[in-house]
Amino acid sequence: MAMAGKVQKMQVKKKTAPAAKPKSGPVPTAAPYWLMKSEPDVFSWEMLVARGAKGEPWTGVRNYLARNHMRAMKLGDLGFFYHSNIGKEIVGVLQVVKTAYPEPTDTTGTWECVDVVAVQPLPNPITLAAVKADGKLAKMALVTSMRLSVQPVTVHEWAHVCELGGLDPKSLKGKPASKAEAVEKTKA
Repeated sequence: MAMAGKVQKMQVKKKTAPAAKPKSGPVPTAAPYWLMKSEPDVFSWEMLVARGAKGEPWTGVRNYLARNHMRAMKLGDLGFFYHSNIGKEIVGVLQVVKTAYPEPTDTTGTWECVDVVAVQPLPNPITLAAVKADGKLAKMALVTSMRLSVQPVTVHEWAHVCELGGLDPKSLKGKPASKAEAVEKTKA
């Protein structure tokens, strides 16, 4: 009788499927906010502003995680524009106007880019030193993954950086500024 009970339990026991292999592709994020880095002597905030509504393809990314972050971007997502190497500061807000597509300069078929436009400059640019010194931003990817050129930004980080930079995050409706507005805001 005891043996029959064990047999019944074995029959009820469900088989589990082997673990699925992780798929490469978009990395899930908590919010549609981003930070994108560029060396200002190569491509600056002012250059993005000058492109106006046409925007600019965000090319040159050669890191798989950064590429996957771009794959996760949705039309209308907002991000910070960060000057790396020279200045090391968050200087403006940009918007994704075209989702990930094959990068035109890549001959391997591995890399992708998104198109972005300038939305608004930060009235008070936020330096890397200020981000590192702020306890509320201690876990921000800009601090923990400093070399990554395309990074997710949480809702709380977004709101706090906007506040530090002199912007009301609720005022950013996700609509790109006209070229004249963006240039005028940069001068102010």
